[in-house]
Amino acid sequence: MALFNFRKRDDSSPATANGDLEAFLQSYSIEVMPRTAEKVEDFRELLPSGTRVYIAHIEGTPIEDMVATAKRIAGEGYKVMPHFPARIIKDKATLGDWIARYQGEAGVDQALLLAGGVAQPHGDFHSSMQLMETGLFDKAGFKRLHVAGHPEGNKDIDPKGGDALVMDALRWKQDFSNRSDAQMALATQFAFDAGPIIDWANRLTAEGITLPIHIGIAGPAKLQTLIKFAIACGVGPSLKVLQKRAMDVSKLLLPYEPTEVLGQLAAHKAANPDFNIQSVHFFPLGGIKTNATWAIENGGASAVPAAKAG
Repeated sequence: MALFNFRKRDDSSPATANGDLEAFLQSYSIEVMPRTAEKVEDFRELLPSGTRVYIAHIEGTPIEDMVATAKRIAGEGYKVMPHFPARIIKDKATLGDWIARYQGEAGVDQALLLAGGVAQPHGDFHSSMQLMETGLFDKAGFKRLHVAGHPEGNKDIDPKGGDALVMDALRWKQDFSNRSDAQMALATQFAFDAGPIIDWANRLTAEGITLPIHIGIAGPAKLQTLIKFAIACGVGPSLKVLQKRAMDVSKLLLPYEPTEVLGQLAAHKAANPDFNIQSVHFFPLGGIKTNATWAIENGGASAVPAAKAG
């Protein structure tokens, strides 16, 4: 029996009238945490088979919980990509232990490497570049490594504004990708305005940074929830999109959906096939079920849950 009852469709008709959006949503990924994953009885009722599922590692989460979540989700048929936040990893030995646990217990061979949200490092590492320099991921045979991208800058890296240090880091990561056997890509912070995203992606290409972009998008959620997360995560100019919406009383109580920003990005990708955004990565800030339901309604066959497709 299905865990959730989705809105019934006529299977003879396309799941969405927007073919560009449907194409853009193929092979989307989504992010979970151990505590949110526990609320999902079976991911096969929500996600297409083979979906990449990132597992966010929040400070204070035991590695045992992270590995158990990875094992469970991988066992349901999904590509698992756990976070490795540099600033909460004590030393190289700890990093090696995490890698060994993920591989031995959950068969993990891909990871998202990032600095992490804590202000003071817990040990020897403060950046994802240091994690890569250990050589442990290549030695362990990881097939895919993703690193962070920031379409609207990052004040943790460039505290005085601008993006000089962010761009230097991206150039280093581009160079590292040429030395690593792993496939690499940029997984970005979420944003709400297509214009700055397009400009940023085009700038990277012009600068010779060709790592494929997996663009971060906030899934459907209450407007107040999104504004809270956007401020906490340092979202830049596109925060104005939410603030403008909040000023419209007719829209204030309606849930935000990413249809507009994704529709614009999809149209741009369709008109410019070489545009370097390769796929969409969802942050399900309004809940995994809510996000998955939106994807099903807008992503056509590419978003049909594994349980429905089988």
